[in-house]
Amino acid sequence: MKHQDLSYKIIGCAMEVHKRLGNGFQEVIYQRALAIEMKIQGIEFSREHEMPIRYRGHNIGSRRVDFFVEECVMLEIKALINLEDVHLAQAMNYVEAYGLEIGLLINFGAKSLQYKRVHNNKLISKESRHQENQV
Repeated sequence: MKHQDLSYKIIGCAMEVHKRLGNGFQEVIYQRALAIEMKIQGIEFSREHEMPIRYRGHNIGSRRVDFFVEECVMLEIKALINLEDVHLAQAMNYVEAYGLEIGLLINFGAKSLQYKRVHNNKLISKESRHQENQV
């Protein structure tokens, strides 16, 4: 898996935040706490990172992701009772729109921390086709 070690470190930071704060706070509280925890763990990131969305080579807008970690992993956080398919679809759309390989969706609002690793299916398809052509 791409960026597996980094993904585990990020999830570990989120687990520490959830362990200390529990559920029930607004998303911004978890953002701030996670930023502190990732700094402690030596993980580089930018918060509220504005990223362009392109369509056929044209810039059609932008979206701020909660965290852009080590210039390769998009991290979207939520503070909801439960993650739903629409949140997963949103995270998947973001990694595809930004041309990233993977992203993480983390929910602090549930009794137990919820997290999903999302992959850019468009890049996976290109890599698979390229590997098939090499054989």
